[in-house]
Amino acid sequence: MKRRMPLEINLVSVIVPAYKQEKTIVRDLNKIKNVLGKLRYPTELICVVDGKEDKTFERAKSFAQKKDNVRVAGYDTNKGKGYAIRYGMAASRGEVVGFIDSGMDLNPNGLAMLLEHFEWYGSDIIIGSKRHPVSKVSYPWQRKILSIGYQLLALVLFGLKVRDTQVGMKFFRRQVLEKVLPRLLVKKFAFDVEILAVANNLGFKRIYEAPVDIKLRFGGASTITSNKFIKEVFAMLTDTLAVFYRLRILNYYADSNRRKYATRL
Repeated sequence: MKRRMPLEINLVSVIVPAYKQEKTIVRDLNKIKNVLGKLRYPTELICVVDGKEDKTFERAKSFAQKKDNVRVAGYDTNKGKGYAIRYGMAASRGEVVGFIDSGMDLNPNGLAMLLEHFEWYGSDIIIGSKRHPVSKVSYPWQRKILSIGYQLLALVLFGLKVRDTQVGMKFFRRQVLEKVLPRLLVKKFAFDVEILAVANNLGFKRIYEAPVDIKLRFGGASTITSNKFIKEVFAMLTDTLAVFYRLRILNYYADSNRRKYATRL
């Protein structure tokens, strides 16, 4: 892989979607902020509260008032993680814009690793990957099988030559988001694969993977045999097939439909 010249990065924006996390949101934002403070790039942290259904917004807002370059946005009704990330991206100012899931299943130190890979490869998009050879991963073997199966599906349907589309840590060039973001429709389960598939289809081919440190916690309603989990898997597949239908059959995301899209983030 030929290395590109280093990127000039004047600001990195990081979006943190949050929903019903009043007990942990201050802890999570503080950990992420501490990591960002050690980077060699100026940063901004944007927390988007996906539905003001508990005290997550108030506690995040209180945290932001005590820190520099931290903003909090939110809205009353839960709309899904994909919507929250898009909402935060639209408010961002960085040349490089990314997101990390709250909850700290992902070690936020991985943000630095992703940015190093982003710059090294001259990427359009860099994604955290559970299946990167040096990732540190702890999750059930059943989940590994589902992950492998889904990535084969993404390869067949969209030609995405990556091993993991679903980890909640990614960075994008702003130019990618300006062209891709207004076209997206998925608000919940297949947001990650939609943004990658559309970017790839529009010519942003430099999509690379970076290692992550992730410990997925399961139990109760989150077990792989629970009704909730099965419903989420079904919804994920349904949304994914809908993306395929719009991309390959309707040609919905093409420039010829530009009149349907917003003109800016």
